[in-house]
Amino acid sequence: MKAQLLPIFLFFSIPLFAQNAAQKAQVSNKADALQSQVIAWRRDFHEHPELGNHEVRTSAIIAKHLQSLGIEVQTGIATTGVVGILKGGKPGPVVALRADMDGLPVVERTDVPFASKVKTTYNGQEVGVMHACGHDSHMAILMAVAQVLSSMKSELHGTVKFIFQPAEEGVEPGQKGGAEEMVKEGVLENPKVDVVFGLHINSQTEVGKITYRPGGTMAGVNDMQIIVKGRSAHGAYPWSSVDPIVVSAEIINNLQTIVSRNINVTENPAVVTIGAIKGGNRSNIIPESVEMLGTLRAFTAADEKLLVDRVTQIATKTAEAQGATAEVKIPYSTHYPVTYNNPELMQKMLPTLQQTAGAANVLLKPPVTGAEDFSFYQEKVPGLFIFLGGMPKGGDPLKAPSHHTPDFYIDESGFALGVKALCNLTLDYMAGKGK
Repeated sequence: MKAQLLPIFLFFSIPLFAQNAAQKAQVSNKADALQSQVIAWRRDFHEHPELGNHEVRTSAIIAKHLQSLGIEVQTGIATTGVVGILKGGKPGPVVALRADMDGLPVVERTDVPFASKVKTTYNGQEVGVMHACGHDSHMAILMAVAQVLSSMKSELHGTVKFIFQPAEEGVEPGQKGGAEEMVKEGVLENPKVDVVFGLHINSQTEVGKITYRPGGTMAGVNDMQIIVKGRSAHGAYPWSSVDPIVVSAEIINNLQTIVSRNINVTENPAVVTIGAIKGGNRSNIIPESVEMLGTLRAFTAADEKLLVDRVTQIATKTAEAQGATAEVKIPYSTHYPVTYNNPELMQKMLPTLQQTAGAANVLLKPPVTGAEDFSFYQEKVPGLFIFLGGMPKGGDPLKAPSHHTPDFYIDESGFALGVKALCNLTLDYMAGKGK
């Protein structure tokens, strides 16, 4: 009986694998054909950037494109978010693909002809606006993915949900936005998402390469505020004061022992940074209080808790030892969980990336201490977040302008690889490789 079943199994398996290979060939050809259009979309977004929760022009362009493809479109999610739902011709899982839409309050300094000259107001100050992190690339790539997959609609074993998300970089104080709000407003429901994929362009990784990491990939982040209160005095009579500036200096120095003495650096890195300090307004007045702002970053929930507990303990006890007090708020305004690539899913989908880019071009990367609110999706469903090379071939990663800087630059020749990667992850997951 077993001898008879084996040929029958092979008979039915061959068309399935052949169809998958044919789909990937379609994806490759269509992605290459769309390369110039992807570049045009990206340049348009780059020239007209919008800050978080203000992506009105941007979201309108995306919605119009998705509608032109016959995709069901939802707008106004989490303020300016756009979601497209593509129902395949055959039953199967729901795959979500995400791109972020917002720019940054940065004045562009590149000499590209499509450089941003946009000005706006942020936090009460006039600022420039620039796509200094590559979100323009992410949107253009996902628009092309939607075009490729919609042209293969009848062949899709499942549903694709295209998530164009506002405010990944955060919002002004008092506002809400980003992935956390998208999740709260049900972006992973109706239909319920089974898996989510996302990518991020990287200006310091050579074009044509994809990097990845299973497990904790990007850090979880908490911002913090520490207010040290002492007793004011004339600068000529410091013995009459409880000097919050001296206390703050001691707190800053003592905080450095958390990473060097409390974190097991053989397992995970961590960061404790004070980025701003404000106290006093004259050289001869010891102020009553000092405010410090900072950031905490870790790669596990346990390490995150350790950082919060130790910062609170060190700040309050150091202040107490000097006769002062310290009020600690963590998070102060922002918390992103760890961007965590499900290890089992990563292992199963890694061959897809290797087949798409070539095994030699798919590289394991170290943890990234930057943070990403893609992590809010991964808290709810298994997800993968990968990195796409955007540095010109032969470039020096140490000299390439980094993200969030006025000179940020991306080589556009790698966009087609991003389109192929997201399409093939979708198709292979639907074919059962991701289950």
